[in-house]
Amino acid sequence: MNSPMIRTLLGHVLKIEGALMLLPCLVAIIYQEKVGFIYLAVAGATALIGTALSFFKPANTALYLKEGCITTALSWIALSFFGCLPFCISGEIPSFTNALFETISGFTTTGASILNDVESLSHTALFWRSFTHWVGGMGVLVFLLAVVPLSGGSTINLLKAESPGPSVGKLVPKMKATARNLYSIYALLTLLQILFMLAGGCPAFDSITLSLGTAGTGGFGVRNDSLASYSPYIQWVVTFFMICFGVNFNFYYFLIMKRFKEAFHIEEVKYYLCIIIAAVIIIFLNIYRIFGSAGEALRHSAFQVASIITTSGFCTTDFDTWNTTCRMIIVLLMFIGACAGSTGGGIKVSRFVVMLKNFKREVNSYIHPKSVKSIMFEHKSADETMVASISVYLITFIMIFIPSLLLITLDNMDLTSSFTAVATTINNIGPGLNLIGPTRNFYELSTLSKYVLMFDMLAGRLELFPLLILFHPGSIKALITSRKKKKI
Repeated sequence: MNSPMIRTLLGHVLKIEGALMLLPCLVAIIYQEKVGFIYLAVAGATALIGTALSFFKPANTALYLKEGCITTALSWIALSFFGCLPFCISGEIPSFTNALFETISGFTTTGASILNDVESLSHTALFWRSFTHWVGGMGVLVFLLAVVPLSGGSTINLLKAESPGPSVGKLVPKMKATARNLYSIYALLTLLQILFMLAGGCPAFDSITLSLGTAGTGGFGVRNDSLASYSPYIQWVVTFFMICFGVNFNFYYFLIMKRFKEAFHIEEVKYYLCIIIAAVIIIFLNIYRIFGSAGEALRHSAFQVASIITTSGFCTTDFDTWNTTCRMIIVLLMFIGACAGSTGGGIKVSRFVVMLKNFKREVNSYIHPKSVKSIMFEHKSADETMVASISVYLITFIMIFIPSLLLITLDNMDLTSSFTAVATTINNIGPGLNLIGPTRNFYELSTLSKYVLMFDMLAGRLELFPLLILFHPGSIKALITSRKKKKI
């Protein structure tokens, strides 16, 4: 176990967080809020600890997949711990558990909140909540690869451990260039949304914070009613960009490079858009009578479908009051999620497509036992290793989901509330149904339930395995052993 390299990378991550925490300090200056001094102090302390951890360069810079997973898991835990300190120290979220829950929800782009009155927070805190979405959306380690010169040739393992999807590849030969391309596209789309929001008369602060939340497919808003009180134009803009951020970023890269054939051959994007259209149509037909206006019904159905499938979690209406068919579709969309290689959560469209094709192949094998057919995905034969890894992922997902659900039921909530509480956190969505629906929050849950859901949020954002590997007895033993060898 290369613990010196893990320590160094963790130090770089904390230095980056310290630097990023200066942005809410700038907001505090603009709005003349004294809470900015707390953010400045925490930023300095975080950067100082990060500098100490990364001061000595490791002799061995090799980073294998195990180290990549452990580094990723530790980085996200450290990010959340230091990120929640301003909330606690300022007293805006006095409870450490609640502050940690809110911060983990922010960085993992879940958007599940424990706040009853969002509008009572300072502008500084509101900006930091939304900015954690933007940082977590593309991933802090991807940002690290883009700005910090790392050597060793194994940085792909960091990207594999943090990036969502069954497979991760390079857009260009060098990982640093790949990370920069991803963040460039990410920043450009965010800027475009801000401009469209401003053009619609949305206040500058709201435009920036909502765009940061949309880009990370997070869901933290700056008003208690989420987006319900904004104009139809703003809601349509957010709907459009939620869908955009749920698309595989390879699609945008190919478009920018004028490789149109490759862009429009991404099969997952086609399925993703077809699922959205089908869900919008079904929900529209079911809620048309509620709103009495085709335009309004279409807007709400499109917004909520986009919000749930991309795991953004914004709301324009209380969809918990819709009929069973609509609510069932929303729950299904929670699990499907967005595209691999996007900022969205969930199991991912690509995994479902591959498993459905595998199911079809297995059924056909009973009818034609001698036939040998490979699974075609993205216009090429899918690697059997990838098919097997997807099966393992789904089994692992269930193995985490069921114990989490059993622990949550100790709060004596109804089954729908308990089930969707786990579903919405492990899939990084935000609102669920009933007691944790769009007009409610997670404040009333017990401390045990909150920590279970915090684990689920981190596990879901990190594609399950990095967090499981961190707590694996073999990894813990290897870390302890490597430290003892270093002392000897």
